[in-house]
Amino acid sequence: MVAGVAVDGDSEDLGGGIPAEAVKSFWWTGSDSVEAERWDVKEVLDGFNPSNIYKGFLSKGRRAIVVKRLEMVVGKSGFRVEMRAIRKTYHRNLVQLLGFCHEDTHRLLIYEYMSNDSLADILFKARTRIPRKERIRIALDVAKGIHYLHEECDSRIIHCDIKPENFLMDDKCTAKISDFGLAKLLTPSQTRTFATAGGTRGYAAPEWSKNGTVSVKADVYSYGIVLLEIIYCRRNMEVELDGHGNELVLSEWVYNLYAARELENLLPGEDVDIAELEKLVGVGIWCVQSEPDSRPHMKKVVMMLEGYMKVPPPPPPPPRSVS
Repeated sequence: MVAGVAVDGDSEDLGGGIPAEAVKSFWWTGSDSVEAERWDVKEVLDGFNPSNIYKGFLSKGRRAIVVKRLEMVVGKSGFRVEMRAIRKTYHRNLVQLLGFCHEDTHRLLIYEYMSNDSLADILFKARTRIPRKERIRIALDVAKGIHYLHEECDSRIIHCDIKPENFLMDDKCTAKISDFGLAKLLTPSQTRTFATAGGTRGYAAPEWSKNGTVSVKADVYSYGIVLLEIIYCRRNMEVELDGHGNELVLSEWVYNLYAARELENLLPGEDVDIAELEKLVGVGIWCVQSEPDSRPHMKKVVMMLEGYMKVPPPPPPPPRSVS
């Protein structure tokens, strides 16, 4: 059970593009009964380690909210990272932070509620596959959100955990980036920063585990994996066999079909535009190159997806890209 969270009264001036409804600070009531509090937090949404996610309602107007409780394993540093990152951001493809609690051992974040689950649910758990055009639109939403973090907000942000579970869908099926618990901020003079081992297996860039440093290109790598998953509605870690009995993850298998000009074989039953499919897959393969310098910046990714730049033929992705 989560104790109540109540409005502290004053908005905290966080600057950096937050709209008129400013991010508010809250205080921890310490009460097990939440019905009488200004925030009503009751329904457990999911159990993500090291966080717990709850659904609640803002008493005034009964606006649905999500409360993320950070455990002590995250502590002050994890909370501050997330707050410092999100407080300076505002974009249609980012989940909006509405408030937070930072008192004693309590670390709470209050977000807008997304009504359509996560991108992972839509891609991998739905009984029917969403239309290809809708998937392409979602892929562009995701790319624009990451581009904003890398190049358009006050402090450039490396998300460090790009994966389908961290893209939440609103009631219009707009994809929004969430969960900045691993995020790293870059100063104007920085191009990379040190980061402890983290990320999610299958999505984390290979350089992260090799030298402990990350740049914005780490997010580009993760996005490339997600893009291929969006195209084919399959997990990158799902192993397939090639014609010689060799095990291949999605990114390897897709490249083999790309090189053989047989991409339509991965989408049976769909009306496939081969030229468009080759463009999307080409972008994905460029993003998952083993060398960070070989990957495009997200601005270029967006331009290629929108058709403003041609996609040159990509080289093969790194083998066994499941770091």
